[in-house]
Amino acid sequence: MEKTELTLEYTLKHIEPASGEAAEVCKKRWDSIAKPLHSLGWMEEAIARIAGAQHSPQVSTAKKILVPLCADNGIVAEGVTQTGQEVTAVVAENFLDEKSCAAVMCRMTGAQIRPVDVGMAVDTPRVEKRKFAYGTKNFAKEPAMTREEAVRAVETGIRLAAELKEQGYDMIATGEMGIGNTTTSSAVAVSLLDVPAQEMTGRGAGLTSEGLKKKIEVISDAVKRWNLTKQDPLTILSCVGGFDIAGMTGLYLGGALTHMPVLIDGFISSVAALLAVRMCPDAKGYMLATHVSKEPAARRILDELGLSPALDAGLCLGEGSGAVAAFPLIEMAAEIYHSMSTFEQISIEAYQELN
Repeated sequence: MEKTELTLEYTLKHIEPASGEAAEVCKKRWDSIAKPLHSLGWMEEAIARIAGAQHSPQVSTAKKILVPLCADNGIVAEGVTQTGQEVTAVVAENFLDEKSCAAVMCRMTGAQIRPVDVGMAVDTPRVEKRKFAYGTKNFAKEPAMTREEAVRAVETGIRLAAELKEQGYDMIATGEMGIGNTTTSSAVAVSLLDVPAQEMTGRGAGLTSEGLKKKIEVISDAVKRWNLTKQDPLTILSCVGGFDIAGMTGLYLGGALTHMPVLIDGFISSVAALLAVRMCPDAKGYMLATHVSKEPAARRILDELGLSPALDAGLCLGEGSGAVAAFPLIEMAAEIYHSMSTFEQISIEAYQELN
C-alpha cells in the first residue's frame, strides 16, 4: 500500500474489528496453563488483547518501539505552564542522547525510540521532521489549527504506524513532548466528556493555584466559545488540540488499520486514544492501557474507553514512560503464555470456573 493512500478517510473505512476468535483461543490457552485461573490479571488480558489485535493467538511482542511525538502549543502564551516552549526542543533532542527518562527506560527494556517533530516551534539538528507548521495557534484567541491541518497531523500518525508495521515492529508505545499539552488535553477531554473544566484540569508539570485557576478559565472559555461539547472529534481537535495529540490519534488509527497493538501512555495519550475511538469505535480493540496518570481526568478517560491499566503508581511524567514501563510485564506474560506447562502436561486436574 502506498503511503499516499493512507488518508484519514481511507483508514476509517478500512479498519476492521480486532479478532475475537484469536482472543478467545488465547484465553483458552491461559485457562489450560498450570496455575490458578486468571491469576495473572492484567498480564493475561494484555496478551489476549494483543492476540486480537494481531489476529493470531501466536502473539509476538519482541520488537517494540516508543514514538514520542513532539510539538508546541500556542496556548502557552496565556501563562498556563511553568516553563517555556524552548523546553520542548531540548527534551526532543534528549530522547536521542538517552538523557530523558523515557529514553533510559527504552534502553533498559530493549525498546527502540523514535522521536518525531510533528509541530515544534523550532527545528532541531537530529529529530526527524514530519511537520507542516511551527506549533499551533493560541486557542484562547483563535482555533489551534485549521481542520485541514488537523487531518494532515492525524494522517502523519497513520503513516508512521504503517511504516513501523512494514519494518517488523510488533508493538508501538505512544509518547509525547510538548509544553502546554496538559492544557490542550484537558480542553479536548472536557469537550469529549462534557464535564466541567475544574474537574478535568490539573497542575500539569507544576502550576501555582493561581496558575491552575487561569488554566481552567482558558479551557472553559474556549469550550464555551466554540460550543465544543456539541462538536465532532475533528472539530474539537482543531479548535483546542495539539499536533502531538493529533499525531497520536493517527498512531492508534494506523495501528488498527495494520493490525498492530498500540500502548496508551498517560493522560495525554489517553485523550488521543479517545479521539481515535470516537472517530472509529473498532480502533479500541487495538489499544492497551498501561497506567493511570495522577492527572485529574486520567481515570475518567480510561473508564470512558472501558480499559483497565496495568499500573497505578502516581506517574505523570509523560514522554511514553508509563507505556515503556509496561513492556517488561507484557514480555513476561508472553513468555509464560508460550512456554509454561499445561495442567494436562503435568497430569494435574485443571481448575474449574466456579460461580
